[in-house]
Amino acid sequence: MAEWRFGRGWRDDELAVRLEQAQASERNFDLNEEMTAERGWSRHYSSAIIAREAPGPPEPGGPFERARPLLERYAFSDPRIVKAHYDAAAPFLGRVMLLEAQVWGLHYLGAAIVSMLRDDRDGTRSEHGFRYDTLASHFERGSEWFVVTKDHPSGDVTFTVHAVWQRGALPNFWSRIGFHVLAPRYQRAWHRLAHLRMRAFLGSVNLEPLPRGARLVHQGPALPVAPVQQTASGPPPAPITDEDETPARHAVEAS
Repeated sequence: MAEWRFGRGWRDDELAVRLEQAQASERNFDLNEEMTAERGWSRHYSSAIIAREAPGPPEPGGPFERARPLLERYAFSDPRIVKAHYDAAAPFLGRVMLLEAQVWGLHYLGAAIVSMLRDDRDGTRSEHGFRYDTLASHFERGSEWFVVTKDHPSGDVTFTVHAVWQRGALPNFWSRIGFHVLAPRYQRAWHRLAHLRMRAFLGSVNLEPLPRGARLVHQGPALPVAPVQQTASGPPPAPITDEDETPARHAVEAS
């Protein structure tokens, strides 16, 4: 079962013990399983332009290159919704993370492992990203890809999230009910804020606003992307204080 607490999360020493224990955990799903809707699997996919640079291969020090460490630090995840705990000194491939989901004062802890990397380039695009797989006692089951792509002809830099998942081992019946009711709302918030955070970290300006009351998701079940503030818990991390995408809100330093 996923571990949970109300009102507070876990101290650093507690997280260190749980992270060490998670190193020996197995995946909580079968890699050979056919992950289809008929078998109860959901598929969420969102993609948005997060920066632009000159056409051609990635520019040295440009947005595509600067996005790479943001992916590896899981900086795109809004910590009000999902916070990642991990050993930054561990090799990235095979890194185990503890993902702390937060909703209405409840904290759920689940482990995942970075299972695959993608670093591909050809004449038309460059891609960099990773996939994590959920481990035993995670509150979800499945895998998720996080990929940054540069389209060479246009110069567009795009961030894509692609998840295949099921509900995992939740600890009690009211958690299962709450997950069913609240998960879609928090997924909407998380997806939209992930793209906004990547834009902010890269200092992007003059991009098309992300759609409101429409679909950011192009595959799988509909995930309307607005409203966000009503669906995310707690005050936003400064300086992303609302859904405003004006240039003044893009000078944020990744931590």
